[in-house]
Amino acid sequence: MRTTLALVAAGVCLVGGAALPAQTAEQWTAPRTAWGVPDLQGIWTNATLTPIERPAAMADRDVLTAEEAAAFETDSAERRAASDTFIPGNVGAYNQFWMDSGKNVTGDRRTALIIDPPDGRIPWTEAGRARLAVDSAKYGVGPFHSWEDADTGERCLTDGLPFVPLQGYNMNYHVLQAPGWVAILNEMFHEWRMIPTDGRAHVPAHVGQWLGDARGRWEGDTLVVETTAFADKGHYLWRATWRAARPGLHLVERFTRVDEETLDYTFTMTDPEMFTEPWSALVPMTTNHASRGVTSGPMFEYACHEGNYGLLNIMRGARAEEAVP
Repeated sequence: MRTTLALVAAGVCLVGGAALPAQTAEQWTAPRTAWGVPDLQGIWTNATLTPIERPAAMADRDVLTAEEAAAFETDSAERRAASDTFIPGNVGAYNQFWMDSGKNVTGDRRTALIIDPPDGRIPWTEAGRARLAVDSAKYGVGPFHSWEDADTGERCLTDGLPFVPLQGYNMNYHVLQAPGWVAILNEMFHEWRMIPTDGRAHVPAHVGQWLGDARGRWEGDTLVVETTAFADKGHYLWRATWRAARPGLHLVERFTRVDEETLDYTFTMTDPEMFTEPWSALVPMTTNHASRGVTSGPMFEYACHEGNYGLLNIMRGARAEEAVP
């Protein structure tokens, strides 16, 4: 096991891109629920400027210095503020008032969320890379002949799993627990994941579900969630191709509360058709929203449903463009 993965497996907290000494993590004791399991409850955010994959320009860098990270955050905020400029004829999207993506709430200074493989890149197969090229060429461009030409998020279905800060807003997760159950409400799409932890078997693989069939278990202070039986939806357009629901996908997630305000979330993706090897990422979450200017709750309804007027207007706009000589 590579060094970073070994640190995570050992329960060593990664803060600001650096590992805390083992004794520091050991001195803190995770709170327990009334029935004796680690208490992960609360509203957590993973808002960060750290990308999923390491940019080519940072190929030889794992972590930014504190000064570099601060400068990057300032530059990002300035670029996003400048993007609010009105462009005649372009309706644009949400302005920066609604966005969290310009904030590095978790304080993560790593150059990529991916921790394995060491280069911080998704290990695509040829088939996976080909699908990525098709999706990338079409995403946000069209042509929009029908609702299936919009991505699953624009259709208000889902952006898939695992939990990563891709959207730029609504990056909050409400964790609730009961004996034998963990429930996670994803603010985006108002998605509930009901995860039994009572040892029951997975549903048959042919019962495909958009978010798969999750089963949880406790390994010490870590909640391990294995998800299988994903629906066959890889032919749809997805915001991130690697998050598409596919029958061959096997997702393992680990949730470990490492201090009062920090939840380390790691995941491993396995899909031989799309990836040459399993790959993993570490996504820190925090409950300390206010210090970074992000609302800590409550979470309100995300009113999005397939067939909404936004999707209808995408189709109308495409027809209007076609009518222009």
